[in-house]
Amino acid sequence: MGAAGSKLEKALGDQFPEGERYFGLENFGNTCYCNSVLQALYFCVPFREQLLEYYSNYKNGADAEENLLICLADLFTQISSQKKKTGVIAPKRFVQRLKKQNELFRSYMHQDAHEFLNFLLNELVDILEKEAPTAKNEAETSPPEKVANGPMNPQANGVQKEPLVTWVHKNFQGILTNETRCLRCETVTARDETFFDLSLDIEQNSSITSCLKNFSSTETLNAEDKFFCDKCCSLQEAQKRMKIKKPPHILVIHLKRFKYIEQLGRYKKLSYRVVFPLELKLSNTVEDADSEYSLFAVVVHVGSGPNHGHYVSLVKSHNHWLFFDDENVEMIDESAVQTFFGSAQEYSSNTDHGYILFYESLGANKNS
Repeated sequence: MGAAGSKLEKALGDQFPEGERYFGLENFGNTCYCNSVLQALYFCVPFREQLLEYYSNYKNGADAEENLLICLADLFTQISSQKKKTGVIAPKRFVQRLKKQNELFRSYMHQDAHEFLNFLLNELVDILEKEAPTAKNEAETSPPEKVANGPMNPQANGVQKEPLVTWVHKNFQGILTNETRCLRCETVTARDETFFDLSLDIEQNSSITSCLKNFSSTETLNAEDKFFCDKCCSLQEAQKRMKIKKPPHILVIHLKRFKYIEQLGRYKKLSYRVVFPLELKLSNTVEDADSEYSLFAVVVHVGSGPNHGHYVSLVKSHNHWLFFDDENVEMIDESAVQTFFGSAQEYSSNTDHGYILFYESLGANKNS
């Protein structure tokens, strides 16, 4: 990395951002799924800053048990406090803790970066909720609720229990509203649910905007799928749609590139071309005000199938795009980002496809 590191420093020259560090992460035998997501999270600046602040407060407090949150905070602190500007760090403590915590990640098989991201964010939330003094009393009476894509806290005796909002929620959590309109009496039933990321179905030669439109499109519930309307007290035809009620600070979009094919009896990777813009407008939100987002990281799946392959990440930092491939870090041109959209042909030699996209709200700085 010595040569590569100095090459990156030369490439940036006097434009090397003050106080920033660009470090590759060592691979411990198929841990690229973890490295690529960690790089994306490290360059999610509000998340990184809150994690580092949490850690500095934590270190002044009592010694608690080691957990995934502490290992992550320790790793980010190590990177950010390096004397050198570039190099390689071994995230050994974090990976060991991850494998100890979840047997899913113990094998040397190809892992899914999206599953890892989901597990990590939920795990961080669980740890923070257990640490919160107010959560302690409630935790004894009710089991902690999984947040990602799950329902919001149910009402106990008609009183809405305020769910604890951690800094992980403040960064990543959005709210979807699921609206169902009975076609007989026109009553609309709305149910809110929280999400940390949006998983979108993809089609050939499409774009994130069209995938989001499909996600929010209206579907009719009829025949076997009729909806039980409380007002009519019976099963009725209905229309349902999903809308984004509250867009998150950091919008994480997961493209469903791995699809189960009945005829084959296995998963297949979809190499479809899906255009993801550098600037994204979310128009289908409940507020109807457009939320504007800017792309700052992409986790890329490299390979033709779901069970093998490799992950790398593209990251935008201080208006430069960088390419992280485990130990290697290099600068890339912004125009290179579009080479990761996917292929318009079914069979193509290009197997590097955007898989998880990280967008930051442009309004984020005004109200944080």
